[in-house]
Amino acid sequence: MERLFILMLNFICVTSFAQFKEPADPKKKLANNGAWEKLSTGIQFVFIDPDYSLSKHNVPTQETSKTWKTDAWAGETVSTQLAVFSKDANVDNSSLELSFSNLKSNKNIIYKQNIHFSPIAYVISDDPSKLGSACGINIILDSTLVADRILNATTIEFNSKETRPLWLSIDIPKNTKPGLYNGTITVSIKSAKRTKKLNLPFTINVLSYKLADAKDWSFYLDLWQNPYSSARYYNLEPLSKAHLDKIKPIMKRLANAGQKNITTTLIYDPWNSQTFDKYDAMIRWIKKKDGSWEYDYSLFDKWNEYMQKEIGISAYINCYSMIPWNLSFYYFDEATQQREVLKAKPSEQAYEDHWLPFLKDFAAHLKQKGWFNKTTIAMDERPMKDMQAATNIIKKADPNFKISLAGYYHPELSDDIIDYTIPFYETMTPEVLAVRKAKGYITRAYTCCTETYPNTFTSSGYYEPIYMIVNTLQRGFDGYLRWAYDCWNEQPLEDTRFGSWAAGDTYLVYPDNETSIRFERLREGIQTVEKIKALRLSLTQKGKTEQLKNLEEQIQQFTNKNINRDLIPSQVKSLKNLLNSL
Repeated sequence: MERLFILMLNFICVTSFAQFKEPADPKKKLANNGAWEKLSTGIQFVFIDPDYSLSKHNVPTQETSKTWKTDAWAGETVSTQLAVFSKDANVDNSSLELSFSNLKSNKNIIYKQNIHFSPIAYVISDDPSKLGSACGINIILDSTLVADRILNATTIEFNSKETRPLWLSIDIPKNTKPGLYNGTITVSIKSAKRTKKLNLPFTINVLSYKLADAKDWSFYLDLWQNPYSSARYYNLEPLSKAHLDKIKPIMKRLANAGQKNITTTLIYDPWNSQTFDKYDAMIRWIKKKDGSWEYDYSLFDKWNEYMQKEIGISAYINCYSMIPWNLSFYYFDEATQQREVLKAKPSEQAYEDHWLPFLKDFAAHLKQKGWFNKTTIAMDERPMKDMQAATNIIKKADPNFKISLAGYYHPELSDDIIDYTIPFYETMTPEVLAVRKAKGYITRAYTCCTETYPNTFTSSGYYEPIYMIVNTLQRGFDGYLRWAYDCWNEQPLEDTRFGSWAAGDTYLVYPDNETSIRFERLREGIQTVEKIKALRLSLTQKGKTEQLKNLEEQIQQFTNKNINRDLIPSQVKSLKNLLNSL
């Protein structure tokens, strides 16, 4: 009977883990076995610095603690990392189960539904840090495991001589009263023969400041969405009800990070197949037999109505692209009854003949929908002469059309680009920036494959996204852009590499609404900027000039020039401590 019970328990454990597959560690043979032997017996359960990634088959070398205390504003999300590890062979094939209590401060409570305690999974990555750029990588980089994927689970398999990282985050409700809130987190290690529970206490010191809701943040975040990637992954018709329902949680997650822009496509494959899944056209171009044009906006309308009404993202509709990387424009020809392609440069008459009728019709459609004033004709990293040629055609179609560009800074274009995003390491003069602000224009910085650091690759330091976001404030910019929120590869849950890009370049979140440490720290950076803005206003109103001076001095350290990567963690910690002490 006991043997039957053990077999049944093992079956249950295997079944519960069946949907989770973690890739093999290519560096397992290099693990420091001596450190495991020196480790004391028993199961280690500790808080650990959230700025550093752990190694699956090595004992953590970072400083650990048996307690955690942090300050928080009402309305803020705070998070940290934990680890569970043991050298004892009797824990092999155990299940690790996570649980937690409410947080209490006398009669005040932060309820459990505001607490998220999850295992972190390891994924395959690489390390481009020794390269001058992570674009067009033409060598085979050394592969490694990194902890990044935060699971939507509270149970995971646990084995000896493996370090399992865990992620704890707490959403502090906006109406939380100031005070010290105490709680407990628990791990239960269950095997066929026994269950062992370990508890750790933690404390949240809720301050009197309140953080605005994400929908009201002034920071302009733009992470490009690719619904065609998720449609392929889930094997659903793109933009069908089933598809949109499936991705609703992950799009809500984006909105809750303060996303302002909707990514739409005017044409097929505007980025020349740089992602695993090509972007399709949301507008169908139809050339009639008499040579006139007809445009089907049904998918474009459906996506925008969904993003605005159901998701809550509505500041801008960015429409890509009049200048695709391959300068190829696809359409359906009624005369030939097949898809045809026009290849034309912006300087050529054929290009204007193709785009001008569409832009006029598109402007009329946008006005009818009430979207014209929030829509931009968007381009990405295009040469200045092509931008100028396209701009002339856009303004000929309707002088009030708005234009956006993510690309190199050209002063000659600044007056025409309402939403201008320049590379992280480029500079815009304070004079030009002041003129743009006076006009109500948006100016952002972006990172892509060019910057080996700071960035949001799976090999990037967990602290780097915070540095990047604060840098935008340091320069007086309005926000940050990155080209890929959800361009998944063939096996996004296991291997974050794709093509000639650095691992993790093409997506920040995982299927089934699983977030990443990279995305969570990016959001933390945006919270930091919003807190700085609130403190600037408060300190100014209270006449606290010395404290305001200290704050500004800290912010000025987050420059985009001569960055010392080793100093970033201490800079981030120092700023965080200052913000919670003012």
